[in-house]
Amino acid sequence: MSNQNQSHAQAVAVQGKGECTYMVAGNEVKLNYEIVKNFLVRGNQEKVTNTDLVQFISICKFNQLNPFLNEAYLVKYGDAPAQMVVSKEALMKRADACPHYQGIQGGIIVKRGDAIVEEEGCFIMPGDTLLGGWAKVYRDDRRYPIVARVSLAEYHTGKSLWQGKPTTMIAKVAKVQALREAFPNQLGAMYTQEETIQDAEYTEVSVAHEKAVNANKTAVDFAAPAISVPASELKPTSAPENDADDPVGF
Repeated sequence: MSNQNQSHAQAVAVQGKGECTYMVAGNEVKLNYEIVKNFLVRGNQEKVTNTDLVQFISICKFNQLNPFLNEAYLVKYGDAPAQMVVSKEALMKRADACPHYQGIQGGIIVKRGDAIVEEEGCFIMPGDTLLGGWAKVYRDDRRYPIVARVSLAEYHTGKSLWQGKPTTMIAKVAKVQALREAFPNQLGAMYTQEETIQDAEYTEVSVAHEKAVNANKTAVDFAAPAISVPASELKPTSAPENDADDPVGF
């Protein structure tokens, strides 16, 4: 596409506010910039760019995702690019729809005494040390299963569900990584909340911190010497006639 045509396409997209309608499992899904910003963004929606919105809408349409069923949403914090997050269930549905899919196994990797053990599921024995997660995806057109092993240290944020359910979370990461490697054409551009590190709770904390920092951009030097003004130079100020006009509310 030439630069002129590309610019025209972008102009049309902006003018049309990204209107897009497609079908998912017999249901019509309608997206545009306003709908995505108002309902499908977690974090600072005001900083989401048109580029972020176009990419989100395009990927949802291409991968037949229904964001109104929590299959996908945008996370925006600070000035970093927005992250598109997809649910594990959405990945499982797409894998299930592939005729070559033969199932998945997965669980956790623990240190038990001096041995490293791969347990199926998320049950951990007293005394075990959780190290990571594993998963195997089977396809009937592959000689060997697709295997993923992930380290807990790379993903554990210490916040939200990672704090209370680390075994469940790391097992999910392993499964979605194995699914994505097994079906790169169908799942290649989709990442889950567990993989993005910046989970919902961490995003909210980051945005709150950003607002607090930006609320006072003018630095005040409390150590600076006070400036004395002669009483003769002081001029009386009259109070506002209407309290409603007082922006501070005193």
